[in-house]
Amino acid sequence: MTQPGAGFRLTGCEVTELETGIYMYAIFRTAGKQFRAEPGRRVQIPSVAGAEPGAKLTFDEVLLGSDGKSVKAGTPLLKGASVTAEVLRHGKEMKIVVFKMKRRKNYAKKQGHRQGFTEIKIDKVDLG
Repeated sequence: MTQPGAGFRLTGCEVTELETGIYMYAIFRTAGKQFRAEPGRRVQIPSVAGAEPGAKLTFDEVLLGSDGKSVKAGTPLLKGASVTAEVLRHGKEMKIVVFKMKRRKNYAKKQGHRQGFTEIKIDKVDLG
């Protein structure tokens, strides 16, 4: 007997299958960081300059991909694979406080920092 909601998890406002389910995904790299892409999923990536909301982005640096039956790993990249996404919005993350201090030297410095991001929605994962 299964419990209600078993086999699914809630991510944002979408429901996706668990790791044991069959679905397509890819791991792509942008701005030196790696992200997991599934069709329909929203991802926050580092700011992309010049990308207006509604614009389409294509990421060609795909490191790993799965079509639900088999997993393909690149050496280091998958040839012909790409991830297509739509830009939803730009924003800034939560503020972090940077506090520097040297004891007994009458030195204290407090700074804040908010990293910019671009939120995208994955439209298509093509494994080539």
